[in-house]
Amino acid sequence: MLKFRIQDILLVAMFTALIVLAHDHREQELLAGLALLQLAEGKLAWLDKLGGRITSIGLQFLVCYLLLGWTSAVSSEYFPILLVPVASAATYLGLAGTVITGIIAIGAYLSFLTPVYIDWSHSSLDPDAIHVLVVKCISLAVVAVLVNFLGEARRAESTRYRKAAEQLTLANRSLLEAEAEVRRSERLAALGQLSAGLAHELRNPLGSIRGSAELLGRSVKTESPVVKELAGIISEEVDRTNSLVTRFLDFARPLEPRREKTDITQVIDKAARHARVEIIRNYSPEVPELSIDPALMEQVFINLLSNAAQASASDAPITVATRTLNGDAEVSVVDRGCGIPPDKMETIFNPFVTSKQSGVGLGLAIVAKIVDGHGGTMTVESEPGKGSAFHLRLPILK
Repeated sequence: MLKFRIQDILLVAMFTALIVLAHDHREQELLAGLALLQLAEGKLAWLDKLGGRITSIGLQFLVCYLLLGWTSAVSSEYFPILLVPVASAATYLGLAGTVITGIIAIGAYLSFLTPVYIDWSHSSLDPDAIHVLVVKCISLAVVAVLVNFLGEARRAESTRYRKAAEQLTLANRSLLEAEAEVRRSERLAALGQLSAGLAHELRNPLGSIRGSAELLGRSVKTESPVVKELAGIISEEVDRTNSLVTRFLDFARPLEPRREKTDITQVIDKAARHARVEIIRNYSPEVPELSIDPALMEQVFINLLSNAAQASASDAPITVATRTLNGDAEVSVVDRGCGIPPDKMETIFNPFVTSKQSGVGLGLAIVAKIVDGHGGTMTVESEPGKGSAFHLRLPILK
């Protein structure tokens, strides 16, 4: 949508006055064309490009030249109209473009002294006329340089404003990410305390239930298979619940990595074997040994690779890539699976968030906690139906 300013209204009013005062229709048409070219500047996206600017300035020169040629040539009262394309060039082009435009304007004006326009057999230039021509040409050059100076100052100011806006955008994005991280950390801390208390309260009754089920299974007569089967079911469900309680405790337990210099690729390969997941390796030799807890980081990759395998078809490739990035080591786990719904992207690292019917949503929460404990970060990119990429960044400590 085109936006008009008060300056545009004034420009229309002044060109309208010139059109009304014109002597004939040809003058009016040329003035109207010049007005349209001026109004189009800053309104059409194509004119913001270098090619568009040069084309617009060239058309303005053509219209001005035709107008001067139609109205007494070198003696035309429309001489100041040559300042219009000169000012446009000086505003939007650099110093070189301004100088070239000024030379073209002066050359175009002096071309009216050729025999095409003046019969020198019956005319001559006295010193006063030469003085006037020189003053006019120098005036064109002075205006071009002055407008270019102002245009450079405006462009420099615009560049400063744009850089400040970009920095502010980055700062706002970082602030939002930091706020989200703080909120997630607070939720993790609160849920960790709750999980620890709940897990400890459940451990004792679970042990009693399992012991009672085993005692019941041993004490019943052999001709009571139903009772023995029920006792077995109770024991199995207690074991499953106890495993869940253990995961709660793992999540709630304060994390203290036992760091040692480790080749991260060996940890990844070991995790792939334990998770029974075939991976495509794209390891960078530039990644040095990292100061990490091998056991904890192995658990991270077991969870990530297991999730990738569960989200993918049996024959779909899973790629693990390593590289150095801005002083960090980055490990990416990429699958071609079902992807993550957009409404889950912001919460997948929160506890109890899962799309699996049998899951409890602690896997990625534990992964995020371990990575945070190592001073790293976790990010994810995903597109439903095309797969996901989990990016893990760890600092390279000297």
